[in-house]
Amino acid sequence: MTATVLVVDDDAAIRTVIARALDRAGHDVVAAGSLAEMRRALDRGLPDVLVTDVVLPDGNGLDAVASFVRDHPRLPVIVLSAQNTLTTAVRATEVGAYDYLPKPFDLDALMRAVAGALAREGGVPVAPLGEEDAALPLIGRSPAMQDVYRVIARVVSNDLTVLVSGESGTGKELVARAIHDLGPRRHAPFVAINMAAIPRELIESELFGHERGAFTGAQARAAGRFEQAAGGTLFLDEIGDMPMEAQTRLLRVLQSGEFTTVGGGRTIRADVRIVAATNRDLTRAVADGRFREDLFYRLNVVPITLPALRERRQDVALLARHFLDRAAEAGLPRKQLDAAAVALLEAHDWPGNVRELENITRRMAVLSRDRVIGAAEVRATLGGGSPDEVASADIGIEAAVDAFVDRLAREAPDALTNGTLYDRVIAEVERPLIRRMLARNGNNQLRTARALGINRNTLRKRLDTLGIDLDPDDEARPSGPGDR
Repeated sequence: MTATVLVVDDDAAIRTVIARALDRAGHDVVAAGSLAEMRRALDRGLPDVLVTDVVLPDGNGLDAVASFVRDHPRLPVIVLSAQNTLTTAVRATEVGAYDYLPKPFDLDALMRAVAGALAREGGVPVAPLGEEDAALPLIGRSPAMQDVYRVIARVVSNDLTVLVSGESGTGKELVARAIHDLGPRRHAPFVAINMAAIPRELIESELFGHERGAFTGAQARAAGRFEQAAGGTLFLDEIGDMPMEAQTRLLRVLQSGEFTTVGGGRTIRADVRIVAATNRDLTRAVADGRFREDLFYRLNVVPITLPALRERRQDVALLARHFLDRAAEAGLPRKQLDAAAVALLEAHDWPGNVRELENITRRMAVLSRDRVIGAAEVRATLGGGSPDEVASADIGIEAAVDAFVDRLAREAPDALTNGTLYDRVIAEVERPLIRRMLARNGNNQLRTARALGINRNTLRKRLDTLGIDLDPDDEARPSGPGDR
């Protein structure tokens, strides 16, 4: 199918790449580098698809798309943006865009989006966001998180049931809150319940409420979570831990949209949106007979899989800085991370995922003596050694030097121009090297000097110059046979 595609981007190289790909696919291409050029092209006739960047020299592409889609609602628009956050993804959907692709984008994905746009029947914009929705909980610009953002952006305007899966600590409740906060139910309650934390015999009462006298200890009527969340969102966390008998009752509610309290006979309408979450493999649980297959399909209408933090390491620095900022807002000392510290954090596997990273950064904000947190402190906090150890063993000498020079540029910029930089860098590397070799040789100076390839007098001078103090007992320690 031959179509006309209008491509709007202020980067000529990007326009060229997209134009060549569209040309190979048999489409005609009109290119523009600004909003003014886009409007002139549109005045000459509507294309079949519009592909546009967000940040353009003369304005915001999303604002232009919003006004244009109102006048031409059947024109599919594909938005490209380097501002690849959840806010951008939702905003793109809000203005009526057919699709959103973060930069750097995959060219094949763009071609698939164009093909889908040409085949579409039309789109429906989501409800607009208010100013109170500007601060969103999810953070990350990795490709894996962009996929999550795109799914969230497509489900916020409807009541489809969502099943969020992922390891513990990946932020499943944050996804549920984002879906609630960005959707039409955002002014109603968001109610969360952890299925793994409730005794089996109390789950039905917790979910659906109970009447007075329904069981021993039921002194008064109590509303369950379905009633508490009326008009809003009910988040069922750790749904995989739900007992089978409670699964059956939940399935009936999802099928009929109605429930009764424990011990009650009055039917109550379940006016809630359901978002469920699990860190278990529910397909395996179904195969093993531990989870109802029909309930799984009722919950898994829109699946969202959250990546583990080790699968999106490029988000670690962004997340760590965000958590340090939050710690400062909570009254803790304001801290920063140097490049070597960030490199160590990115290299860590984070078995506890984002929750573990948040705890680690808050701990460093409290315990670090310096305003700038270095790699040695990160290693100590992660359990890999004392803060006095050098970071270069884990991240490389080059990264350690880069970090030290960056810190000097911030804290003592004169050091980069007054002729002392070489001596300061050498001392910074030499000091932890000598300390480590002394430790490996039981603080024996002769063996340490031999290992370093210098004589003992030179080592003593360097200890004095570098301010490395030894325990007096170390000086009196007798040498071994190989030290004579």
